[in-house]
Amino acid sequence: MDFTRTRSLFHLPEGMIYLDGSSLGPLPLAARERTLRLLSDEWGEMLIRGWNDAGWMDAPARLGDRIGRLIGAPAGTVVMGDTLSIKVYQAVAAALEMRPERRVILSDHGNFPSDLYMVDGLLRSLFRGHELRLVAPEEVASALDEHVAVLMLTEVDYRTGRKHDMAPLTEAAHAAGALTVWDLAHSAGALPIDLSGAGADFAVGCTYKFLNAGPGAPAFIYVAPEHIGHVRPALSGWLGHEAPFAFDLDYRSGPGIERMRVGTPPIIAFAALEAALDVWDEVSISDVRVRSIELAELFIAEVEKRCPALELVSPRSAENRGSQVSFRFEHAYPAMQALIDRGVIGDFRAPDVMRFGITPLYLDAGDLVRAAETLEEIVNGRLWDRPRYRERRAVT
Repeated sequence: MDFTRTRSLFHLPEGMIYLDGSSLGPLPLAARERTLRLLSDEWGEMLIRGWNDAGWMDAPARLGDRIGRLIGAPAGTVVMGDTLSIKVYQAVAAALEMRPERRVILSDHGNFPSDLYMVDGLLRSLFRGHELRLVAPEEVASALDEHVAVLMLTEVDYRTGRKHDMAPLTEAAHAAGALTVWDLAHSAGALPIDLSGAGADFAVGCTYKFLNAGPGAPAFIYVAPEHIGHVRPALSGWLGHEAPFAFDLDYRSGPGIERMRVGTPPIIAFAALEAALDVWDEVSISDVRVRSIELAELFIAEVEKRCPALELVSPRSAENRGSQVSFRFEHAYPAMQALIDRGVIGDFRAPDVMRFGITPLYLDAGDLVRAAETLEEIVNGRLWDRPRYRERRAVT
């Protein structure tokens, strides 16, 4: 597929090479128009009538189905809203309740810290002797036993891009009697996912990275069809109620995936998300994956040829890697600041990793070569060795 067309759908500052879509995707041009239209024609003219007349109330499920098509989820199994951390909490709490006789949540050291924080907080609130057990990523399958209630994994490691194989790990978890919760933050919009085919029980993800829905864009949660009818939402929010506008004082779960709704939908953010998802009507995720591998292989070769001081920490095999490439460098933080200063945007992950998102929707081979050339100048010329590049900022 020729990605020239998709590149034209995004606003990218002149001269910038943007390699940070693994943290925040760029602005889809249509999102600006769609958001302004919502502000003027819907919120501006309809005011509260927009909940009915503009379809605001139905947006979480409607957009959830659009996400579902990208992650191999049947209609009616994905709903949007809240943050990824909230969705992690919901999914793990629901899964634990389905395995009341077990006390272990198994994860790995490469999982995103926020996921681990949420589970730790949940377990402290339960006071039932639960344990969050962490192992090396390659030891997950062998660590599954009769004590594990939930296997919670991020499919693609946020720091290195290491990719878990969802289907066999889910099968192994089920064989051990455990349920699975998959975090798709670094895989949704980056590679093909088949939640249904893999037999995943729960999945969560954000939309501001490879799905390009904007800073703070809403998260999603998936519940397998066989669980939807009886899973209990631990966060029993008003909009997850069977009849929110009956204003009953007792909580009754809504039907199907609607029960996993919690708070009021962020309608302005949904407008940007809707426009961002339109881009995916023009491309195949399989084509995106093929091209991302080609670009990543090119970038790895160029960086290793030019910058021998950098060590590849992402898996060498594309099959075991998501859509990001990471290198270890002793002076990673100031080097990344120097790179950003020259219009090549990646990011730093503690303690010593330079991370680059490979996103074919708006990157081409020329971008990757120029990025490697700039990195070569900075590393080999020690251009990073300046006091201003060492000053740590709030977001790295």
